Amino acid sequence: MSLKLDHLDRKILEELQRDATASQRDLADRVGLSQNACWRRLKALEAGGAIRNRTVVLNRDRLGSGLLVIMMIRTRHHSARWLETFRAHVSSIPDVIDFYRIGGDYDYLIKVVTQDMASYDAIYRRLISRVELDTVTSYFAMEAIEEQRPLPLTRHGD
Repeated sequence: MSLKLDHLDRKILEELQRDATASQRDLADRVGLSQNACWRRLKALEAGGAIRNRTVVLNRDRLGSGLLVIMMIRTRHHSARWLETFRAHVSSIPDVIDFYRIGGDYDYLIKVVTQDMASYDAIYRRLISRVELDTVTSYFAMEAIEEQRPLPLTRHGD
């Protein structure tokens, strides 16, 4: 169920995506509202689930996690028990930053950030140590052209 957002709600969300550390006063100024009106809308957006959390974007390269790997996984297993085990196992690997069940030629997409190829190999070995997988195909990002872009809030016809 999607929330009904007006242009001020969208503006608030766009500004927060740009800078979640902005003070209440700065946010209100940027969207053209009083602090109280902005705060009420912000609380309503949080209560409605539009905002899951507020976070900062870290520089992977500066923190020694410059290798981004996209793993595509195919499995022959689709039972609820296997899926529960697989989900728990993948979620226990701290280097996994995104994890999706997908449709198409593969069943799962996993994004991993790590230091280098040797570190990735250790993650790969850990991944395959507890669950049987049919195919694991890994793609290594050479350059981040667009990364962690803000969610578009304006749709055609809005």
